[in-house]
Amino acid sequence: MTLYSFFRSSAAYRVRIALNLKGLAADMVSIHLQKEGGLNRKPEFRAINPQMRVPALRLDSGEVLIQSLAIIEYLDEVHPQPPLLPSEPVERAKVRAVAQLIACDIHPLNNVAPLRYLKNVLGQDQSKIDAWYHHWIVEGFEALEPLMGKGPYAFGSEITLADVCLVPQVYNARRFKVPLDRFRRIVAVDAACRELPAFENARPENQPDAE
Repeated sequence: MTLYSFFRSSAAYRVRIALNLKGLAADMVSIHLQKEGGLNRKPEFRAINPQMRVPALRLDSGEVLIQSLAIIEYLDEVHPQPPLLPSEPVERAKVRAVAQLIACDIHPLNNVAPLRYLKNVLGQDQSKIDAWYHHWIVEGFEALEPLMGKGPYAFGSEITLADVCLVPQVYNARRFKVPLDRFRRIVAVDAACRELPAFENARPENQPDAE
């Protein structure tokens, strides 16, 4: 397998965590989202992923999968141990809801493309862009905090897809200096996950393309 990744991409970060949890090796190809106007916008990568975003996972068969949640659920189906989704339908839906709250509601508003649009097209200064970023993190975390279980992880004693999505989002919040004191349960889950090698080895600063 080949993972097209960028060390700072939280979506690629999710997939790196999932691969590590499953004990799967993938060749890493760095697609820098800033150099030369974004290597993801080059024709070579567009031929791999028409959406021009990371991650993308090329399977040994040559098939290419896109979108982090779709990739992770594929990995979970093909390599079911350890499972990232509970077997019970209601609990599985709850885990997916937390993952989607992060991946579909928080992250898209704070991704590289909208932040660039705010700056380059709408002419917003950095202080307003930072305020935008903080607002959507805080609003999302206010919804996430009461959804966290008893710990140590998001839904109890087993790692799930919710944890895989939460940790990269907390990492980004800290990177952009979003105060997290109000979100004690989220912070506790993040701390517990970061004790595990699968999460530590996936951190942005531990990637070959880290700068």
